[in-house]
Amino acid sequence: MLALGIGSFAIGTGEFVIMGLLPEVAQDIGVTIPQAGHVISAYALGVVIGAPVLAVLAASWGRRALLVALMTVFALGNFASAMAPGYLSLNLLRFLAGMPHGTYFGVAALVAAALAPAGQRARAVGLVMTGLTLATLLGVPLAAWLGQHFGWRAAFVLVGAIALLAAGMIHREVPAMAAPPGSSPLGELGALRNKQVWLTLGIGAVGFGGLFAVFSYVKPTMIEMAGLPLSGVPVVLALFGLGMVVGNVLGARLADRALMPTVGGMLAWSVVVLVAFTFTSQHVVAGSINIFLIGTVVAVGPALQIRLMDVAGEAQVLAAALNHSAFNVANALGAWLGGVAISAGLGWNSTGWVGALLALAGLGVFAWARSDAKAHPVAGHKGPERVATSTSGRA
Repeated sequence: MLALGIGSFAIGTGEFVIMGLLPEVAQDIGVTIPQAGHVISAYALGVVIGAPVLAVLAASWGRRALLVALMTVFALGNFASAMAPGYLSLNLLRFLAGMPHGTYFGVAALVAAALAPAGQRARAVGLVMTGLTLATLLGVPLAAWLGQHFGWRAAFVLVGAIALLAAGMIHREVPAMAAPPGSSPLGELGALRNKQVWLTLGIGAVGFGGLFAVFSYVKPTMIEMAGLPLSGVPVVLALFGLGMVVGNVLGARLADRALMPTVGGMLAWSVVVLVAFTFTSQHVVAGSINIFLIGTVVAVGPALQIRLMDVAGEAQVLAAALNHSAFNVANALGAWLGGVAISAGLGWNSTGWVGALLALAGLGVFAWARSDAKAHPVAGHKGPERVATSTSGRA
C-alpha cells in the first residue's frame, strides 16, 4: 500500500505543482501567463484520453508489470518536461506525462481492493488515494519551493525522481497479480455497453465539478471578498488539502459500511458546504473553515471507485481508469462554469452557487442510477482479483 501510495503522491505532485509556477514558466519560454496555463489543460487532456486507451491496450498485462510501466512512463514524461525547449514541446510532453495518470490510479485501486481484507475494499482504495491528497499538503509546496529557487524545471525533476522511486518500490513490494483469465482489449470495451458504468461516471463528472468551481478561484475570491492577505493564501490552500485527507479517510470507511448511501450523502453534503461558501467567503476565518469542509467532499472518490468495480463486470481496468477521466472532466467543467459566472458579473462568491448546482445535478444522476439499478438489476463483478502465484514478467 505504501508503494502504491508513493506512486499516487508522485502523480498528485506532478499534476498540481505547475499551477503555482505559471509565472516562471511563462517568463522562461516566452509566452503570457494564460498561454502558459495551456500546459495544465494539456496534462488534463492526456489523462482523459490516456486512461481509456492504455487501459484497453494493456488489458491482458499483469497488474504489477503494468503499474511499473505506467510509473516509469510518468517519470520519463516529467524528466522530458524539465528539458522542454519551448511552448509547443512543453504542451506535448505534459500531454504525454498525463496519459498514465488515470490508468495508474485505476489499476492501483484494483490491486489494493484485491489485497484488502473482506469488507475493507474502499478503505484500501482510500489508502492509495491518500498519496494524492497528501501531495497537496507536502509534495506541491516542496516542488513549488524548488521551482521558485532553482527554476520551474527542478520541480519536474523532483516529480520524476519520486516516480522512479515508486516504480522501484512497486516492483519490489507489490505481489505478482495476473490479469483475470480471458482479459482482452475487446472485453474491456464491453464496459462501454454498461449503462451503470456511464451513470456512475456521470455522477463524478458532474457532481464533483462543484468542488472545482470553487477551488479554481479560491485565491482571488478570498482576497477580494474577505480581504485575505496574500501571505494567508498558503494557509487556506493547506486547509483545503487537510480537508481532502480527512475526507478521503472518512469517506473510505463510510463506503465500506454503506456504499451508495455514502455517494448520495457526500453529494448532499457538497451542496450544503458550497452554498455556505457564498456567505462565508466574506470572512477570513469562516471562509477558511469552509474551504476545509469543501475539501472533505473528496470523500466521494473511493466510493465511486468501488461502485465502478461492482458494476463493470469483467471490464475492471477500463472502468476503474475512466473514473479519473471523469474527475478531470469535473475539473474542467467546474472551472469553466465558475469562470463564466464571474465573467458575467455575478461576483467572486457566485462560484459557490455554481458548485451547488453542479452537486445537485450530480444528485440527479445518482438518483437516476439508483432507479435504473432497481429496475434493471444485473450481475456485478464476480469478485476481487486474486493474487497470482506466478512471478513471470507478465504476472
